[in-house]
Amino acid sequence: MSVHGLGSQLKALRTRHELSLRELAARSGLSATLLSQVERGVTEPSLSTLRRLAGVFGESVASLFDSSPPSVWISRPGSRSTLAGPHGLIGYERLTPGNGQLEVLRAVLPPGAATSTELWAHPSTECAYVVAGTLTVQIGDAAHQVLAGESITFDSTQPHLYRNATDSPVEYLVSVTPPSP
Repeated sequence: MSVHGLGSQLKALRTRHELSLRELAARSGLSATLLSQVERGVTEPSLSTLRRLAGVFGESVASLFDSSPPSVWISRPGSRSTLAGPHGLIGYERLTPGNGQLEVLRAVLPPGAATSTELWAHPSTECAYVVAGTLTVQIGDAAHQVLAGESITFDSTQPHLYRNATDSPVEYLVSVTPPSP
């Protein structure tokens, strides 16, 4: 879905909940200016912003993208929407349509980078599959090295983050079910 489609969906949800931009801003802790830019398709919101908005509406992040996903979906490079991770440290490509059941994201983590500055948790099950490189998955106090071709699955109510402690980029896929607000 394009930024414009996301903006339209957000505006429809806001209208359905009978909220003004200012009211939505107050409830979400985001600025009315940012919300207006998202609704008009001027800017792409971060994953953190989407989670805040989904929380206000009592919806999943996926619900902000499309209220009626197609029964068949083909994800093509160059036409995928992207989400910024917490604090904008990483960008995720959405590989699945929003249907409220499953979110699959693709990311490339540069050398020395992490998905967040701190561990965070959400009510889902998460699976990360490493396409290329070595990914360090920090879950609580334990660091797990996941090599290309391997995957790790965990209860994401446990505080976690992804890190690249190597000198080469790491490409990985993350599946989250259900998508969390």
